[in-house]
Amino acid sequence: MKFIKVLLGIVIFLGIIVVAAYYFGPKLVADQVMEKVSVELQDSGQLEAIKKEIENDPELREFIAEGKNVDSSKLPFQTKEEATRALITKFGISEIREIQSKAKDGMTAEEKQEIFNKLESNLTKEEMLALKVLAYKELYK
Repeated sequence: MKFIKVLLGIVIFLGIIVVAAYYFGPKLVADQVMEKVSVELQDSGQLEAIKKEIENDPELREFIAEGKNVDSSKLPFQTKEEATRALITKFGISEIREIQSKAKDGMTAEEKQEIFNKLESNLTKEEMLALKVLAYKELYK
């Protein structure tokens, strides 16, 4: 009987660990990725290059301008960190890294459209709007 109690205790303990890892794991990974990407973009000067590319592309500028006059308090996320967490849970780190490397090397119109299609198919309208708001704030701060 004592063996069953110990075994049940171990199973419950392992269950708690699995649930905690499932709940807190994506947040920790998202925080680390967000920090690394932010530092990398700022240190390499890519952030300015991305801003210039957006300014020079009328479609992108119009897309982001949709987030100009939106009340962000009703959106699913309000910060870059929250957005990163949401994107990592929906796409995964490897897919985000792939998009980042494409952006770093420069993208064709077809590649940009492919990314937009991926975003629109995996994100809700509210999440897309929240990304537009964050992009607008980041671009015009």
